[in-house]
Amino acid sequence: MSESRRVPIAILLSGRGTNMVSLVRAAGDGRLHADVRVVVSNKADAGGLLLAAELGIPTLVLNHRDFPTREAFDSALADALDQRGVEFVALAGFMRVLTPTFLNRFPRRVINIHPALLPSFPGIHAQAQALGYGARITGCTVHFVDEGTDTGPVIAQVAVQIRDEDDEDTLSARILQQENLLYPQALDDVLCGRLRFEGRRVLRAREATGC
Repeated sequence: MSESRRVPIAILLSGRGTNMVSLVRAAGDGRLHADVRVVVSNKADAGGLLLAAELGIPTLVLNHRDFPTREAFDSALADALDQRGVEFVALAGFMRVLTPTFLNRFPRRVINIHPALLPSFPGIHAQAQALGYGARITGCTVHFVDEGTDTGPVIAQVAVQIRDEDDEDTLSARILQQENLLYPQALDDVLCGRLRFEGRRVLRAREATGC
């Protein structure tokens, strides 16, 4: 790992930061070719900020309410990441829909994880959506971020069976376990150039282009 390139990334979050921790630990033990330059939150009280600091990762708070428009916030966010040399952005519970102002600064370099098998159950409360619909299978999806809500091309997915006794909490916990495993693996494939596009399909590249 010491001879391999570590790609500078930022992790964006709004909450407790469980997936952030899984990415930072994977980078630390060599499973993820990433140099986590900063963890950013739009909420000063996000639990993930404290966890990041405990892991030795610099943190930054940008309150979206301090900006007159979504575009102004996104521009300031992109500037802050540029200043830190960030090349890729990993969303880990970041509860903001990013506009083209941000996405155009990081084309096909913003990645998210969602607690459902997209395109089923996008948006918030995906686990409750799955239970309410009566689905028997749900899971988690790592995908590229586009201008829609959880509509970008799928990178990787893992299925999770819904049990008869499940409620939102128990189902969320089992999905989260899979998220913590899947996200570092899928993000490493992105950073190391192991993937290629064929329309909306994300396929394995014939050979890796990085790392």
